[in-house]
Amino acid sequence: MSDPETTLLTTPLDALHRELGGKMVPFAGYAMPVQYPQGVLGEHLHTRSAAGLFDVSHMGQATIEADDPAALLEELVPGDIKGLGVGRTRYSVFTNEAGGILDDLMISKLAPGKLFLVVNAACKDADFAHLQARLGGRADIRVLADRALLALQGPKAAEVMAGLYDGAEAQPFMTIREAGVAGIPCLITRSGYTGEDGYEISVPADKAEKLARLLLGLGGVKPIGLGARDSLRLEAGLCLYGSDIDTTTTPVEGAIAWIIGKRRREQGGYPGADTVTRQLAEGAPRLRVGIRPLGRAPARAHTAITDLDGTVIGEVTSGGFGPSVDGPVAMGYVPAAFAAPGTPLRLMVRGKALEAAVAPLPFVPHHYFKG
Repeated sequence: MSDPETTLLTTPLDALHRELGGKMVPFAGYAMPVQYPQGVLGEHLHTRSAAGLFDVSHMGQATIEADDPAALLEELVPGDIKGLGVGRTRYSVFTNEAGGILDDLMISKLAPGKLFLVVNAACKDADFAHLQARLGGRADIRVLADRALLALQGPKAAEVMAGLYDGAEAQPFMTIREAGVAGIPCLITRSGYTGEDGYEISVPADKAEKLARLLLGLGGVKPIGLGARDSLRLEAGLCLYGSDIDTTTTPVEGAIAWIIGKRRREQGGYPGADTVTRQLAEGAPRLRVGIRPLGRAPARAHTAITDLDGTVIGEVTSGGFGPSVDGPVAMGYVPAAFAAPGTPLRLMVRGKALEAAVAPLPFVPHHYFKG
């Protein structure tokens, strides 16, 4: 029988993951480490208390160059990209004609005529085809397949990075810098997807292992796998594309309408704007909410959510054990009438109706750098 991993893509850190004892699993077409010998619980708590290094090289990176790339990109996303200053980063989404979300992404402005994008691994081929089809005749779109991406997350991340490039500790949240790290040219954003302070580092693929080993050799840094990445982002109330948001959910339903600034709310001009504008004005029929099971049993994705009469009203989209809160946490969609914090719910876990309640998000406070 053939090895199932022979069909999987690998990141430039594949050999290092295996050397470090990473348990490799298929994810978005790649062989990726779900955990290391420390285990998901230990990796999660280490990231919350020190600094964790994540390999996110499977994600897609690209640049868009044009006379006014922000104006072009605003044809595809509802975010205010024209208002993005040089060196700033913004979170947004691609929408379809129904207002559904094709993918979420990070957009950084490298220069007046140049944007840098990071998109999700499972969507990147479709995203890049979408960009090429809609903007290709008017912009130079370059997929950066020769770059890796590392994320250093946690309260000690700034202390670690301070010794590697000038201005690291003072770099504001959601900004991008071009900097040399140990002689390696990098693009560094102060951002991440754990709710903690941290950095994402775009690095030439052939230098990625050198940089990863350098970071892992510094005090307080340990390798972290996909398992802890998922539990960290869930505690932080952050969406996972394909689970919490997708083509059937609008930004309003997904509770990320904050990405749509005043000008874009007034002017529209992006796919699905009519639907999204109507929901902004009238409210969405359903909303993504935080959910706290009242016992110890976690509710996983696709668990049915019912009202107190047993009528199914929604579904859990992400759920599991939250190590930082020492209990189960979940997110899911419920009708707007059930979305207020404290609203009692029931979760159908293994055939049993378990008590739960709508909870405010995030479950763990964000610790982003405020400057």
